Amino acid sequence: MFYFCLSRIMVLCFLSRTMHLARYSSRLLGRQLCSSSANKPVLTLFTKKPCPLCDEAKEVLEPYKRRFILQEVDITLPENSAWYDKYKYDIPVFHLNGKFLMKHRVDIQKFEDQLSKLELHNDGNH
Repeated sequence: MFYFCLSRIMVLCFLSRTMHLARYSSRLLGRQLCSSSANKPVLTLFTKKPCPLCDEAKEVLEPYKRRFILQEVDITLPENSAWYDKYKYDIPVFHLNGKFLMKHRVDIQKFEDQLSKLELHNDGNH
């Protein structure tokens, strides 16, 4: 009985230590991911399902995807009703770092210009 209790205690200690290491590792990984993506501009796509123009726009932006974080907002969800009222006839609509950028189709020149400006600004702040 003594050995059984001792082995259970050892297993519990091992599991506790393993969980602590796992939590520490995930926090560290999270911090690294956040710091590497913290400087990337956020491109918000206001969309709904289905949206063939939105799908087409995402394909056009595919070559740039490592340079920004894409955030999709489904305007048909109840919590997004204000965006629905504003953009129901205009999707896809894009905001870059919270500011209106373009609608209907991707203006690649405008996108590249604004993205480059943000990247230069972010690089200058380091």
